[in-house]
Amino acid sequence: MKQVLTILLCMLAGSIYSQQLTYKPKNPAFGGDTFNYQWLLNSANAQNSFTDPARRDEERSELEDFQESLNRQVLGQLTRNIFTSQLGEGLQEGTFNVGSLVLEVFETGEGFVINILDTNTGEQTQVIVPN
Repeated sequence: MKQVLTILLCMLAGSIYSQQLTYKPKNPAFGGDTFNYQWLLNSANAQNSFTDPARRDEERSELEDFQESLNRQVLGQLTRNIFTSQLGEGLQEGTFNVGSLVLEVFETGEGFVINILDTNTGEQTQVIVPN
């Protein structure tokens, strides 16, 4: 009986086929197919539930856009005036309010000093225009 079973197993073993298993990654960063990149990126973006708090493009109204544009134009004009006055017309000392910014201009031994304060956030910066 044992011999018959052994012969049967040997005959059965001869008819079994095997192959070598290989691993191929899906991610192109690890050697996978480069055509998978777009699919992986779209899948990750679909699962991403985080939002950037600094990004407010969709929430801005036309009035806020207009106010920001106006502030930028006034700041640009002030900047042009400062550079023009430094080139020959003379810079005026004083305190200027531009939107939520307070600009303080005064002269020292190093040149003109411009202190800029953002009243909304409390941030400050200082610009020195040398003589």
